[in-house]
Amino acid sequence: MSARIFSPFTIGQFTLIPAGEPCPAPCGIPLVLGKKGAFGSGEHETTASCLELLPMVPGIRGCRALDLGTGTGILAIAAARLGAASIVALDLEWPAAVSCSENVSLNNAERQVFTICGELSAIASQPFGLVMANIYADILLPLADRLVELTSPGGHLLLSGIPLQDKFDIHRRYRSLGCTVADSRIMEDYATFLMRRPC
Repeated sequence: MSARIFSPFTIGQFTLIPAGEPCPAPCGIPLVLGKKGAFGSGEHETTASCLELLPMVPGIRGCRALDLGTGTGILAIAAARLGAASIVALDLEWPAAVSCSENVSLNNAERQVFTICGELSAIASQPFGLVMANIYADILLPLADRLVELTSPGGHLLLSGIPLQDKFDIHRRYRSLGCTVADSRIMEDYATFLMRRPC
């Protein structure tokens, strides 16, 4: 997919800014992104809803987080901006991992965000206070046990990329593992859930 330049725009508390562009006035929490390619720059409703919900995650400051299917790294960088101590940004696709790494550098977030190209099995089992997964529902379902297992007791899961026809299956599956819905966004075509693992 060929790249195109986007203009700065605001989603919730964040302002997304193309690399090389000045911060607009007024400006929210800045997220600087390189040229837009196959992995998006935040316009999609799934990413936008995650950015809206992220500041509402209790305990995000100082937590350890996982961004599964990181793409451009936008959610990982946003979590870093909100004070997460460390974020593992994981993606199967090498071009996505490269894109993420470049955007992490543009945001001077190298001390917080660690990019890995590989499968979920590539990371250690130490739990995360926040697990973010803006991926397909048919991946969220089979990975449910593992994602909940990777979430600290009392921690949160931010799940998106869920087509509306799949939202009840996702809701039921994660509820069956003891999770409760802390917040949600039901959009035109997709749903996003912020879930909490019980203590």
